Amino acid sequence: MKQRVVRGDSQRPVAWSMDLLRQIRESAVDPDYAVVGKHVTKSRWRLPLVAVALVLGMVVAVQGWYTYKASPDAASERDELISRIRAGDKTNDDLRAQQAAIEQEITDLQKRQADTTTRAQLDAQGAVSGSTAITGPGMVVVVDDAQGTNGARVTDEDLRQLVNGAWEAGAEGIAINGHRLTTRTAIRSAGSAITVDYRSLLRPYRVEAIGDPKTLPARFANTPGGAWWADAKNNYGLAYDVSTSESLTLPADPGLTVTTAQKS
Repeated sequence: MKQRVVRGDSQRPVAWSMDLLRQIRESAVDPDYAVVGKHVTKSRWRLPLVAVALVLGMVVAVQGWYTYKASPDAASERDELISRIRAGDKTNDDLRAQQAAIEQEITDLQKRQADTTTRAQLDAQGAVSGSTAITGPGMVVVVDDAQGTNGARVTDEDLRQLVNGAWEAGAEGIAINGHRLTTRTAIRSAGSAITVDYRSLLRPYRVEAIGDPKTLPARFANTPGGAWWADAKNNYGLAYDVSTSESLTLPADPGLTVTTAQKS
């Protein structure tokens, strides 16, 4: 006899009578519609992304075109600026040469009008003050930046330390790249350049100091400036070479003129 299934049978699922409603709720959309819906969603996002990529590409292309178009103009302006700077430097050099010639004429006139003692005093004071050129033996120090693109660079402070050390060691006259140093000389930085009396210097930096070549280098090495440069060479790789010379000629400082003194 076949067993009759009755309501309350323990082997029957509790929600068997709600199975159809559960299937309708969980699968309300036909599976084919779901697949098509996913495809439509992807397509709907794909079109804006393509449009954004095209816009960005156009912006980059236009920017590149403007940069390419402006390159010749920028190069031309740069060349013109370099030419003007060089012309200005030449004009300054010519004016300084004229000034030096006039000051030499003044010095010669002063010597002609003075007696022997006064002439000797003028020569001695001119050599010390830097108003006249001097010649004699001495020390030559050549310094430069460290090798390599990431190497250390010589700064205005480095040159001031070197010059102060040379004075302390007993130098009687100093020039950097042919520029005579006096008590009124300024060694400063202007951007990446080092200037002496507001004139830019080119590497390497050659410091000439007139003094006793037998003792000047050793005395300089014992000064704070000498220690500074020994450390710069050993720890930072800056080029630093000291030598002696039997004859150095330091020009007069053309900018050393009296501007405030008056005859009493």
